[in-house]
Parts: sequence; structure tokens; C-alpha cells
Amino acid sequence: MSRQKGSIARGAFAAAAAVLAAARPEGGGGRPPFDYRPPDGGNQGPRTRAGAASRRGPLTAAAAALAAGATTSAELVADALGRIDESDGDLHAMVELAPDAAEIAAERDAELAAGRSRGPLHGIPISVKDVMHVAGLATRAGSDAYKVLATADATGVARLRAAGAVIMGKVSTHEFALGVTSPQSRNPWDAKRVPGGSSGGSAVSVATGMALGSLGTDTRASIRVPAALSGVVGFKPTYGRIPTDGIVSLAWTMDHVAPMALSVDDAAVMLDVLLGGSSALAGAVLAGPAVVGVARCGFDGAEPGVASSAGAAVDALSRKGFALVATDRVSGAHLELANAAGLVISRSEAATFHRSLDADRTLYWEEVDEQLDLGAEVSAVDYLDAQRARAALAAELVGVFDECDVLAMPTVPVVAPPAEDFASYLMVLARNAIPWSLVGFPAISVPCGFSEGLPVGLQLVAAPGREDLLVAIGREVEAIAAAAQPVEEGSSYTR
Repeated sequence: MSRQKGSIARGAFAAAAAVLAAARPEGGGGRPPFDYRPPDGGNQGPRTRAGAASRRGPLTAAAAALAAGATTSAELVADALGRIDESDGDLHAMVELAPDAAEIAAERDAELAAGRSRGPLHGIPISVKDVMHVAGLATRAGSDAYKVLATADATGVARLRAAGAVIMGKVSTHEFALGVTSPQSRNPWDAKRVPGGSSGGSAVSVATGMALGSLGTDTRASIRVPAALSGVVGFKPTYGRIPTDGIVSLAWTMDHVAPMALSVDDAAVMLDVLLGGSSALAGAVLAGPAVVGVARCGFDGAEPGVASSAGAAVDALSRKGFALVATDRVSGAHLELANAAGLVISRSEAATFHRSLDADRTLYWEEVDEQLDLGAEVSAVDYLDAQRARAALAAELVGVFDECDVLAMPTVPVVAPPAEDFASYLMVLARNAIPWSLVGFPAISVPCGFSEGLPVGLQLVAAPGREDLLVAIGREVEAIAAAAQPVEEGSSYTR
């Protein structure tokens, strides 16, 4: 890995400080800042019920083929290894292969032959973001300054293994997950562009078939941004629903573990496993009418092609019987405040974590090093004010779901940017995604079209605990995208 040059962190911190100062709440009180929990979402939204997969993705198709004896885990793993050999020299997603993947695949095949299945991921090749511990492999967190040989799996990895997954290896991340571009890797649609981050390698591995699913993390936007820019599905659950032990933390009050896959149902299968079997999200369908709130602020400043693709997908939902409500209850001011508070909180917590690492900071990327320096300069009172702003935002934004069941907006307002200009996009790429990590609400990015030949994602957000709605409505968006025709630039949601 080379030490990446370039940073706009100082300007971003100065802007965040100004926003937080202007929004400083009066008086004391507020939610305790070190045990963050999103507000109760109640029972908002229609009920859902179990259904069949609407657009079976490669993961669910492979699982069905395995169960029917039409393929083997050994064949799936060999195909994934072939995709790695074919593509990774240009895209730089895989950082370490698991040496026992073929052996584990053979064991899974023997188990199936004996009539034993470990679960819904039995024999399925899965990649893991290189901030999560995988027993026997090194965790490098995308940095030349960090290397730990893991002796045990992170909880998320352990749950995937218990459900039968074959871990293919570790994939690239923006250094220490402190960014949204992963500039050392390349976009599978255009190798001159970034894949997004910080879970960039996860997105690339899924998009190219190096794995049928990937396990990543999302602290500010790190699952949904690369999903949107690389044309895959990224599914961030409600904060706290999946344990985060065994990961190299970015910010402990914002870190989420989350899956990426090529279809909504593929991601939902993984999420069911990651939630410990406490849900049955895959195949969820609506049992009643639903209202989609179109967050107009999410379209503000979006590139015309991005706004057009996202707007066309939303309009198509209306033709399928969904009620649309264009709403300003989520405003540009909310996005601005959430981005400011999210930057201050996440980088302050990251600075605390990195102070304990005692790593050689001269090896850190310029952008990461500067963010950590600036995070260390944040005062305790400013950090606590940011946490109070976060609590106030969460309490206010959960009320949006009194008038709609899910919110919709472009996941990212632009398409994948050129790799040489990655540092300029620190705040741009994550603008629409940060609020929902900050307040802990579940969110999914679903491919909805293209702009200039590059993927566009539609982000759906629900109240805490309503991942089922995201699956049910996300599947509808997926079906719309599969049948979509090219659209002209411009959207009725752009003001």
C-alpha cells in the first residue's frame, strides 16, 4: 500500500465547527453520549409478511443450486478465485486470500452429501472488510502502520461461518475506515475512478463475483456510498443490532456491521444471519399500502443524471401503487447539522482510539493523519455539544415516520469520482448517508439506474427496527431498475 496524499480535512472541520456553534442547544441535559441508542421507532409503517424472492440474486441462486445438488461449494469457490485472478490485478480489492477456502468448501460439500446444512449460507463464498478480525488472517485496516494476526473471528464473521459461509479472505478498506473513497482500489465500472468507501473492497468483490456477499462496516456512510458508486446493495441495520466486537473501531458510538450483496434478498439473507436468527427479512413483502416520503433536500445539488435516475425510480413506485409524499421534514439544515456532528463525533472518538494504538503515524495517509490531528483538538464541551445535537436530531427525525413509512433520496449526489481527485470528496459523497448512521436508523442503498454509464443508488431509510420495510420496498426498487429505460436529465424533486 502506498501512502495516499491529499486532504481537505482542515476546511471540513472548520465548516463543521461553525455549523455546530450556530446550532448549539441551550441548557444542559440530553441523551448520555457514551451509550448511544436510537429513539424507539414504535410500530410505524405497514406490516410485512414472508414471501418468495422477487429477483433472486447470485447468492440466493447459488444457495438454491447447492441445496438441489446442481452445483458445489468447491465450484463456487473456484469460480470466485477465477474472478479474483481475472480482475483484481486492475481493481486491487483483495488484500489477503484465506489459504483454507478450498478445503472448507470441500468440507461443506461433504456435509451436504451427508444431509447436513449449517444454514442459509452453507458453502457460499463471502469476503470480509479488512477492519474485521478473521481467525488466522492478518488485520491491516488498510494501513502500513497496523498489522494484527487475528486469533478469533469478529462476532459478525463467526455468525457467517456458523451459517455455513466460506470466508474467501480480506478485502480493501479506506485506511482505518476513515474516509469514503478507498483510493487504493478501483471502481469495477471504470478503473480510473474510486469504488467509494470505506468498504470499497467489499463493493468491488461483490460487483465482480470475487465473492457472493461481503461483510463490511458503516460508521458515517461506509456501506452505502460504495454500494451506490459500484452498483451493488448495501444494507445498514439499526445501530446496536449486530455486535461490533472484533473490529478495528472507527467511532464506537457510530460503528455498524453491515452486509453487501448484488440483490436486496441476498443482502437480507446475510442480515438475517448477522442478526443472530432474530429476524426473517429475506423475501419480506408488504401486507398493506405504504407511503414513500421523498426527501427533496437529498436531491438538492445532485448531478442531473443522478437526480433523474433516482427521481424516475421514485416516480415508478407511484405507478406501482405507492403513495408519494414530497417532504421537507428532513431539510438541508438537518443534513448540514448531521454531517457536522458526525464528523466531530467520529473523528474525536477515532483520535482517542488511535492514541492507544501507538502506531507510526508517519506511515498514515495524509487525509487520515490530518483528520486524527483535528479530532484530537476537539474540546470535551464541543464533543458533548455534538452529541447533544445528535440526540436532538434523532428525536426530531424519527417523527418523519409519522407521515411516511420510508424516506427515499439519492444515496450519493454524484457518480464515482476520479481516483486522482479522491480527497476533494470527503464530505460530498457522504452528505445524504451520514445522518442515518449518526441517528442509528436503518438504511439501504439499492441500484436504481445509471448516469453517464456509472451506477446510481437510491437510499431508503426507515424508523429504528423496521429493516423489513426496507427489504419489501427495496425489492420493488430493484424490480423497477431491472425494467428501467434510460431517462432524461432533470427531476421534479430538484428545486
